[in-house]
Amino acid sequence: MLTEPQKKFLRGLAHPRKVIVQTGNAGLTEGVLREVELALLHHELVKVRFVAGDRDERDEQIARAVKTTRCELVQRIGHVAILYRTNPEKEDRLRLP
Repeated sequence: MLTEPQKKFLRGLAHPRKVIVQTGNAGLTEGVLREVELALLHHELVKVRFVAGDRDERDEQIARAVKTTRCELVQRIGHVAILYRTNPEKEDRLRLP
């Protein structure tokens, strides 16, 4: 579980980054979940755009992505969610305060 100072730190790091994964009209498919998993392994901190009809559907997709990939939700603004999961095998991994 991330603390507020850690979330603030991660939000600062994520701000200049671009969206890496985006869901399509089919929503959060297995293929999209695999891409999120790969992005988390490589980057640890990723932005994902969730294209959905309404806020509730978007929230469900975000919750499912977080649960499936075992990551932390750092922030959600509109259609974009910032997800974080540390990769202990990565040499230059992010160091949280």
